[in-house]
Amino acid sequence: MNRTAAIALAAALAAVPAVAQQSGESLSGSLVLYTSQPDQDAQQTVDAFNEVYPDIDVEWVRDGTTQMMARLRAEFEAGQPQPDVLLIADTVTMESLEQEGRLMAYTDADVSAYDEGLMDPEGYYFSTKLITTGIVYNEAAEMVPQSYADLLEPAAENNIVMPSPLESGAATIHMVSLTGLPELGWDYYQGLADQGAIAQGGNGGTYQAVAGGQALYGFVVDFLALRNIQDGAPVGFVFPEEGVSAVTEPVAILETARNVEAAQAFVDFLLSERGQELAAAQGYLPAHPDVAAPDYFPDRSTIKVIDFDPAEALANDAAYKERFAETFGG
Repeated sequence: MNRTAAIALAAALAAVPAVAQQSGESLSGSLVLYTSQPDQDAQQTVDAFNEVYPDIDVEWVRDGTTQMMARLRAEFEAGQPQPDVLLIADTVTMESLEQEGRLMAYTDADVSAYDEGLMDPEGYYFSTKLITTGIVYNEAAEMVPQSYADLLEPAAENNIVMPSPLESGAATIHMVSLTGLPELGWDYYQGLADQGAIAQGGNGGTYQAVAGGQALYGFVVDFLALRNIQDGAPVGFVFPEEGVSAVTEPVAILETARNVEAAQAFVDFLLSERGQELAAAQGYLPAHPDVAAPDYFPDRSTIKVIDFDPAEALANDAAYKERFAETFGG
């Protein structure tokens, strides 16, 4: 975390009022969390949860979503799944676990304040933030894009980089979201390929290429650009007029959870205003519409999130990725 974000986090957490610990006095025992959050975010999340539930001993294990799922599937195969609760990157992965009967529904979770499309309608997983993907551009670029279509202009030719859906979950959701828009569709991705766009790796490499001037434009998750802009990075970030895709870092309880009440309390905490204020303090766009975003985000009413159906995306995952590979030769 850069210095600006760290200062904001400390100030925000100090401003969050303490919750009466009596709400957590009756809950105790161990809770095992598997998460793909960055280490620092995971520790902050656990620490904040323990302020409310001090008698719950949280053991957390962190890895990337792909690696975490490989570990978890090996545990399923051995008949010994370890986690009570999952907090990972994307809803498509959660949807696959739901369809396999691996998740426990929590229908009493209070999601009344949230947009309906953010939550699994049957209560198997719950979005905790909005990590959107838009356009990052180098300040040396003469053309500042306002829409995805602008990247098909001559000014962007041979100057576009993007994470590959074959390697990045956020890039997969971005691909599904954009190709689902009638005004873009797969013709848009063909247009990017014709422009000489390079698709490889993840968001970090894409950001570095644009910030370093190796390319002028790219698709990245919002916080990578916005946090670094606060520290003087020579880039800008655009929430395109067509809308942005979003990875929502969903939380879910495993069907085999040993401490169900503690797992439900963890879900409740993340969905509470306090939990959402923590997400904002960490530099993310909260999923809760009444919790303010970090001040370097635009007004959330101006951010249009493209509709996304995890079940449909899961059903068509192989076909989407095959078509992408054919288009970009990857």
